[in-house]
This record gives sequence, C-alpha cells and structure tokens, in this order.
Amino acid sequence: MQDTKGSLLTIIENNIATVEFGHPASNSFPRFLLDALTNEIHQLSADDAVNVIVLKSKGTAAFCAGASFDELLAVSNQEEGLAFFSGFAHLINAMRSCSKLIIGRIHGKAVGGGVGIAAACDYVFATENAAIKLSELAIGIGPFVIEPAVSRKIGKTAMTEMTLAAHEWKSALWAQQKGLYAAVFETPELLDSAIAAFASKLASYNPDALLEMKKVIWEGTQHWESLLLERAAITGKLVLSDFTKNALEQFKK
Repeated sequence: MQDTKGSLLTIIENNIATVEFGHPASNSFPRFLLDALTNEIHQLSADDAVNVIVLKSKGTAAFCAGASFDELLAVSNQEEGLAFFSGFAHLINAMRSCSKLIIGRIHGKAVGGGVGIAAACDYVFATENAAIKLSELAIGIGPFVIEPAVSRKIGKTAMTEMTLAAHEWKSALWAQQKGLYAAVFETPELLDSAIAAFASKLASYNPDALLEMKKVIWEGTQHWESLLLERAAITGKLVLSDFTKNALEQFKK
C-alpha cells in the first residue's frame, strides 16, 4: 500500500516561491512525495512569476530523514528498487536543472537523502540543530545516488568521512566549514529573518542574470541525468539483501 501521508505546499509572493514538504515520519520521503516535489520544481522552473525558490520542511524537529523505511522494506525486486531510488535521482536532477536559484532552509537534522537535498540547493541556511549523517552503510546500502551532489559541495574526502562513519552525526558547524551550509543561526527566528532578507535581494536581481549564474554554478553536471539513475540501480539491488532487510527492521524498532 502506497504511503500518501505526506504533504506539499507552495506559496508564491513577491517573486519568491516557498515550497514546504512534510511527512509524519520525520519528514521522510515516500515515492509519491518525491515525485510531487520533483514535479513542483519543474513547474516553478517554468513559472515567470518566480525568480527564487525557498525549500523547507514542516515542523521544528528533523529537516528530513531521507527515504521512507516502510517503502524500502516493501521493495521486493530490482525493478522496484530502481524505481524507488530513481525518485531521489529525478529530484536532484530537477533541482540541478531548475532555471531558478534554490535556497535551502535546514532547521533540523538531515539524514541520507535529506543531506542530498540540502546539497542540491544552491545556497543553504541552517540552524545549530541541523546536524547531518549519512547512515546508509549501516543498513547495507550506500549514499550512491546523492554522492555526486554531496561531494560537489563538501569534497570527496569529507563525503568519505561521513559515509564510512555511518553512525556518526556531523554538527551544523562542521557542515558549514565543509561548505554545505553558507550560514548557521542559533534560532529558527534568526534563520527565517536571514532567509527572507537574502531571498528578497536575490528576487530583485535581473532574472536573466540569475539564470545564467545558475548555469555556471552547475556547469559540468549534465552527465548526472544518466549517472544518478545508474547509481539508483546499484542501491536498488543492494536494498534486496538480507542484511538490509534485517537492518531496516531493527531501525524501525
């Protein structure tokens, strides 16, 4: 049975589109929500009323716990595995190819795919609570789909450190020092004030200049259209292992 408990809300005001996703399970992503956010990014990319996108999630706890554990457990063959992890591939590619600059609002912890989403934003603001972790190896898979986006932001060495220390949280300050976060704030109120001011300034700039800058920022990533899907196939195969099934059951408990 498909998980349809998640939500997606977009508000457009003063040429700024604020997109908020949410799910009761720590803002994790079932496939339908990945698809919905991907489609929303594509639509906003073509919307002349939008100059800048702010991407955020619901609540005050976790920013994003990554992939839905329930749907990972439900994967029964390689085709289903590829289909599920392709969702993250399509989302990251949509963010990469979007004609609008995307500002990330990371208010809390981000795990796995949540780190990938933060890395796919063009500019990221966070709070001190926005620790990050790549826990995939601990459940028998790996951060293969999001790796290009994460490595592009923080470098291969830092990405490797995060991946191999799969049980270890990295602080928001660490993420800022490595280049994932542009700025870190003590409170959500200070975070929102900074985002509002920054987004307003960006939205006032020449849209054509912003578009050309977006192209420059993501130069050399066109091959991701195929690369991320190849990575999704690797993860889709690994998720079928007994190791992963058992690990996911333990994580759920």
